[in-house]
Amino acid sequence: MKTFLLVAVGMAALAGSACSKAPECTTEMLTKKAQDMTAALQEAITKDPAKAADLTAKVQAITTKFQGTTTADEACKAYDELTTAIKS
Repeated sequence: MKTFLLVAVGMAALAGSACSKAPECTTEMLTKKAQDMTAALQEAITKDPAKAADLTAKVQAITTKFQGTTTADEACKAYDELTTAIKS
């Protein structure tokens, strides 16, 4: 669960750094995507705690890929990839 919180905080920072730089992905969209990703991660870990390490590795890989994101569109793409990876 500690790892989950660290990942969530990291993604929140990613979204915060990207806000208001591109009109295609709004702050509201980023907020919704962050909530959806967090809910998916919580559900996945609750459903199968044994997958937590695998999910953490997937999330870290995607977070690293999008590190330094400067636009809201890139942050939205990161959230979409994260949510897809968590649900798969």
